[in-house]
Amino acid sequence: MIIVDTHSHAGVNWFEPVEMILHQMNLNGVEKTVLIQHAANYHNQYIIECVKRYPGRFGAVVWVDVQDPQASATLERLASEEGVVGVRLHPTERSPGADPLAIWRKAAELDLPVSCFPRSVQHTAAPEFQRLVEELPGCTIILEHQAGAYRPLDPDSVIAPYDAYRTALTLSRFPNTYIKFGGLGEFSVRPVPLAPLFGFEEVPPLIEMAYEAFGPRRMMWGSDYPPVGGREGYRNSLQGVMEHPAFKSQEDKDWAFGKTALEVFKMA
Repeated sequence: MIIVDTHSHAGVNWFEPVEMILHQMNLNGVEKTVLIQHAANYHNQYIIECVKRYPGRFGAVVWVDVQDPQASATLERLASEEGVVGVRLHPTERSPGADPLAIWRKAAELDLPVSCFPRSVQHTAAPEFQRLVEELPGCTIILEHQAGAYRPLDPDSVIAPYDAYRTALTLSRFPNTYIKFGGLGEFSVRPVPLAPLFGFEEVPPLIEMAYEAFGPRRMMWGSDYPPVGGREGYRNSLQGVMEHPAFKSQEDKDWAFGKTALEVFKMA
């Protein structure tokens, strides 16, 4: 079974250098990782260099400044000259000028999947985003963080607005859409006190709902390293979902933890 982590961050201006991720991969049997450019960072050279430094282990998903009139040209150059495997965009990002969807269309033209970062599930449930996905059947769109349904910073607030999550999951009607899921700590409340072994007292059924909507061939695991270190940790983020009852067979796990990612991201 090949395990691919589709969502880790590395950097020198924020987060950890890539060697920290590589260490976690080697400890936990993870073959490949997609380096996702972190928010508000258009300096992509570091993660591109990481891919070259460790051939066969990483792919780079970049972020471009959509408000820059040269954004589409920049993305094309990064794809043709640097071999990036995707671009990261917010669901609400639009290009200036005559075509608000220019950067999305460019991604589709370049056959680059869009790793879509919603700041809340309301963004992927919004009619505007649903129309965008419908208008761009040739653009592969991957909904990060359970389509935006991850635990708010306030532990006393509502864990997930289920009505909005259900609406977001209707995006599965479009065959060009996929969904990422992380560790259970993204949307489950940390037990206090902790038990001797890893586990949560209550786990909201977000993964079951995603499975029902998308199926394992359109799901992919992403650790969210290094932020996951402030939750349950890398190892537990993998093992907790690997043992989740939503995945009913080894074939389910083969797809959700590796084969889907290998099909979507063109990594060497």
